[in-house]
Amino acid sequence: MSNSIEKKILQLIRPEIRALKAYHVPDATGLIKLDAMENPYSWPEAVRREWLDTLQQVALNRYPDPDARRLRERLRAALDVPPGMELMLGNGSDELIQIILMAVAKPGAVVLAPVPTFVMYDMIATFTGMKFAGVPLRPDFSLDLPALLKAIETHRPAVIFLAWPNNPTGNLFAREDVLRVIEQAPGLVVLDEAYHAFAGESFMDRLGRHDNLLVMRTLSKQGLAGLRLGALAGPRPWLEEFNKVRLPYNIGVLTQASAEFALAQLVLLDEQARQIRAERDRLFKSLNALKGVQAWPSRTNFILFRVEGDADRVFAGLRTHGVLIKNLNAAGGMLRNCLRVTVGMPEENDSFLKALEACL
Repeated sequence: MSNSIEKKILQLIRPEIRALKAYHVPDATGLIKLDAMENPYSWPEAVRREWLDTLQQVALNRYPDPDARRLRERLRAALDVPPGMELMLGNGSDELIQIILMAVAKPGAVVLAPVPTFVMYDMIATFTGMKFAGVPLRPDFSLDLPALLKAIETHRPAVIFLAWPNNPTGNLFAREDVLRVIEQAPGLVVLDEAYHAFAGESFMDRLGRHDNLLVMRTLSKQGLAGLRLGALAGPRPWLEEFNKVRLPYNIGVLTQASAEFALAQLVLLDEQARQIRAERDRLFKSLNALKGVQAWPSRTNFILFRVEGDADRVFAGLRTHGVLIKNLNAAGGMLRNCLRVTVGMPEENDSFLKALEACL
């Protein structure tokens, strides 16, 4: 039976899919979880009870509003979407990336992005049968603008993704460089602002000034990762085309109700983001004070750092001390011996620092 299945797999599954490895999420049971850029803070008990009361009113026997109209209107205000621009929701940013690429995946179409960056741009390009072209960042993780503009001229990409701030490096590319890319791009430019709450800057207000610009956001980094809710903002003609690819009822009733409730708690979410930013700055200083560690400034809720020696050994040592972070060493290149830590609560960050010092 296994030989028969293997034969059919070889016949039916595309070779580029067979060559992939599934996206791996490690088990964090019993560990301090600082590997996934999550907000470590939960809601106060009174807010949780009010949220649960809201969910009791949801009709689980009914399909959700396929257009999530009420939620979209509330998000328009919360995200400061400019007048005249449209908003489309996805099951996390991943689905929005997939929708965009499915819509533009003509034969020979190219997706372009600076690298290293969010791995799903490359992976979803492969899923949709598109070619991915990566343009290496400079050693300081800034855009290599001449190389990027040359790649644009060579590949004529259908879509350029710019994570702003970038993951896993944590930095904001220079605004003037991003504007040059938007102006020179023959196709779409998607600004992925997943970490907007920690960056303090956005291109949202430029929507409508460039007919090829889209801005993507997520609520995952603001304490709502479990909802899997992403938002894509841009000119109506683009989003009308993408909406044809979006599967019906992609945002469930519980997600819609929970997100609407969360948007009424923006003061709480903003305060949590402020606490995370303050801890990020403290963690950054503490990391750079350790011998054998180089940490890079971050405009996100995580910090990229390099260790002298073997990052794999340090990563494994941290796990034995009960701390899980992200090991980027396998990517090689400019990420050799690099690790990425999510900013946790103060006591979690202290435990991480103590464990890291013991592992160096």
